[in-house]
Amino acid sequence: MFDNKSILITGGTGSFGRKYTETLLNNYNPKKIIIYSRDELKQFEMQQEFNASCMRYFIGDVRDKERLRQAMQNVDYVIHAAALKQVPAAEYNPTECIRTNIHGAENVIKAALDNDVQKVIALSTDKAANPINLYGATKLASDKLFVAANNMAGGHQTSFSVVRYGNVVGSRGSVVPFFKKLIESGADSLPITDPKMTRFWITLQGGVDFVLKNFQRMHGGEIFVPKIPSILITDLAKAMAPNLKQEIIGIRPGEKVHEIMCPSDDSHLTLEFHDHYVIRPSITFYSRSNDFVINEIGEKGAPVTQGYAYDSGSNPDFLSIEQIKELNRSLNFEL
Repeated sequence: MFDNKSILITGGTGSFGRKYTETLLNNYNPKKIIIYSRDELKQFEMQQEFNASCMRYFIGDVRDKERLRQAMQNVDYVIHAAALKQVPAAEYNPTECIRTNIHGAENVIKAALDNDVQKVIALSTDKAANPINLYGATKLASDKLFVAANNMAGGHQTSFSVVRYGNVVGSRGSVVPFFKKLIESGADSLPITDPKMTRFWITLQGGVDFVLKNFQRMHGGEIFVPKIPSILITDLAKAMAPNLKQEIIGIRPGEKVHEIMCPSDDSHLTLEFHDHYVIRPSITFYSRSNDFVINEIGEKGAPVTQGYAYDSGSNPDFLSIEQIKELNRSLNFEL
């Protein structure tokens, strides 16, 4: 569905944007891939790797509605990946996080409607479910904006959906490269915030493939959640450095022991499919279907039981230490 189409990726120089671009170039023949981001150095570096004739690079911030509107001219699909994501930084700089993650989301929606974009998928995070930190709260607000945008569409063809998933293995700022750097620098211990801490675990390619598939699945208004494994952070430390001691340092500001992607409060809205969940909108749409049991490619879901929650602590699928080692090897994070 991406052949001869124009795709714009906000925050496109990040880990997700680069892998998404690579996947599109390897598997499709897009008319244009537009990388929209604010860091000229990262764009310059990305241009050295991705210089196909279909590539376009736009300097711009999602806070700038007019620049977004200009960049989205004649665009078919938009992936909104731009965000301020560091939990402690958001706690100390709340206004900046709000301007990018909430006001920026609103600008993406307005620019997409003004240009009659066909489909928009916004990337969310497990931290948006029952948020306890500002980053999660801003992403929850963003999710609500994108779901409600389907009612704003009116006579426009534009449909909006959200993809929510957990920690991406090896992405910038994540725990795997952090541990790797400590180990290579000769650290005598690895910091563990809580010995019971668990996290959902997805590869970057897995996240990209899930988003690609959901462009086909989406009606508009869904929050898509993949079924993915969990890990114990202590098991990750053992897999990467079995001989190093683990130092318990306490939970950081705004951090959870377990992550959740489908809260129990939304169980009456949640559908289970064979490899993912869909959280249906709590509002009624007046110009499109409100039946999300069967998606656009014919897959059928079923309601979960009342009170069901999908969280990293009770997830039945946990990676063992050996499986973590194997995954790290496949992603070149083996030491």
